[in-house]
Amino acid sequence: MSYFAHETAIIDADCTIGEGTKIWHFSHIMSHCVIGEACNIGQNVVISPEVILGRNVKIQNNVSVYTGVVCEDDVFLGPSMVFTNVINPRSHVNRKNEYAQTIVRKGASIGANATVVCGNEIGEYALIGAGAVITKAVKAFALVVGNPAKQIGWVSVNGHKLDFDISGKASCPETGELYFLNNGEVNKVLV
Repeated sequence: MSYFAHETAIIDADCTIGEGTKIWHFSHIMSHCVIGEACNIGQNVVISPEVILGRNVKIQNNVSVYTGVVCEDDVFLGPSMVFTNVINPRSHVNRKNEYAQTIVRKGASIGANATVVCGNEIGEYALIGAGAVITKAVKAFALVVGNPAKQIGWVSVNGHKLDFDISGKASCPETGELYFLNNGEVNKVLV
């Protein structure tokens, strides 16, 4: 076994789990899910069937990642955040064939107790504030907060707020990397 699983973790058959991944206390990894290398699955986490997690995904305690969710590399899911997978759930109506896909793109972070309504895409390196409720797509590098979530700014790859000048340029205060804002989209300058 090239990954670590705490003795209280339950791992169903037909899962793919990458090298160096750690699965902690009382977590349940359900059948046919794919978990990349170097992931950290916190305590009391449920990964439902057919979920796909990329490399280096960090899931904090008490998160349920339901069928239909795809998290790309380097995604962070904060404590007790919530995904949904059906738009109009009813106990008496079986809607398992209506699961809507939710995609969390590379490097995005979702804060503690946030809720992501299914069928939405969270853009690369977006930062979702604690307690936010996501009801629509979130752009790459966007900073969103509130219920319903509203965009209040932009962040760098390292998660720092970007202050754009009148020409549409900004730099990350930590790394100095340059970003451009053009027509409501942020792009990092590649060197």
